[in-house]
Amino acid sequence: MAQEANPFESLQEQIDDAAAYLDVRDDVIERLKNPERVLETNLAVEMDDGDVELFRAYRSQFNGDRGPYKGGIRYHPNVSRDEVKALSGWMVYKCAVVDIPYGGGKGGIVIDPKAYSESELERITRSFAKELRPLIGENRDIPAPDVNTGQREMNWIKDTYETLENTTAPGVITGKALSNGGSEGRVEATGRSTMLTAREAFDYLGRDIEGATVAVQGYGNAGSVAAKLIDDLGASVVAVSDSSGGIYDPDGLDTRAVKQFKNKTGTVSDYEGTEAISNEELLTLDVDLLVPAALENAIDGELAHDVNADVVVEAANGPLTPDADDVLTEREVHVFPDILANAGGVTVSYFEWVQNRQRFYWTEDRVNDELERVIVDAFEELVDAYETHNLPNFRTAAYVVAIRRVVDSYDSAGNWP
Repeated sequence: MAQEANPFESLQEQIDDAAAYLDVRDDVIERLKNPERVLETNLAVEMDDGDVELFRAYRSQFNGDRGPYKGGIRYHPNVSRDEVKALSGWMVYKCAVVDIPYGGGKGGIVIDPKAYSESELERITRSFAKELRPLIGENRDIPAPDVNTGQREMNWIKDTYETLENTTAPGVITGKALSNGGSEGRVEATGRSTMLTAREAFDYLGRDIEGATVAVQGYGNAGSVAAKLIDDLGASVVAVSDSSGGIYDPDGLDTRAVKQFKNKTGTVSDYEGTEAISNEELLTLDVDLLVPAALENAIDGELAHDVNADVVVEAANGPLTPDADDVLTEREVHVFPDILANAGGVTVSYFEWVQNRQRFYWTEDRVNDELERVIVDAFEELVDAYETHNLPNFRTAAYVVAIRRVVDSYDSAGNWP
């Protein structure tokens, strides 16, 4: 088994790959490959039984040249310093590729949230919010949900911050419940941008997405929403999976019914009338479209040789290693990168922040229409860079667009010597 790629090193390699096509000084690129600061803290929290448990937590602020730091908070046993550094860097270039005025941040707690009660999770979250208090703010750093977090955790962080600051500041965090200043359309935003990217990709490649076969690895929020919306375009979702394994039906799955089954049972496994498959088997199915929507490093250089999809649209952050990118580029598999495909989440978070600042809220139709405009415009700019610079793949094209925007922003402020 090959050693798992370090996500931070993967990010840096992706930046270097794009920098080769840009007239930007090496020292500038080096700055854009490293975070500005990283908070590492230990949370001592009392459990329901009275014992005190220690949790390691992080917040990385990667680059703020284009605006406040922006990025999610995840709860997962594999959270690490290098992971949050990588994720915060991807956020910088994600925001830049869709041209919204944010920098990049990311945070997380090393925890398996399934092992703790709701009251314990609330105390852990509020403890983290106290540590984040000096770093975050409506104009400084704006967290959001990520893996294993959602509206509930965002509400707790907002309430803790507002209590400590003795203010009301709904824009300090996004991904909140509607009743707490959240935005219509936020829950489905990441899956929706994945669908829009897939739709535009098939159109650009001269292929018909109606009738296309699709496999989705990861059936959480992003994966299940993307599957449902791609299904609505007339595609046939033949396989989905989660951490417990996958299911396959060559005749196509009822994506909504599978989601209801997962909500009820906690897994997609054992869904009636399907064949059980592993996550690796799903990733190597002979399908028209593959959507990796789980965690980073799902496909490495070795597994990439066995990928049989014609098009890959990344709903997860960093699901392909750089070695996998090289293999799929050589095999002429078209990969549409995470920093475009899953940018719906941060885009609608930006819309939420704008609404919070104005205290004026949009309809879901307006949110979805604005999101479609942003993603389609970004897709066209990516394709233009790809064709103009004769680039090897669409990921490099996305980074060429994004890095140029970050450099221009810093340069226009007169910061380069």
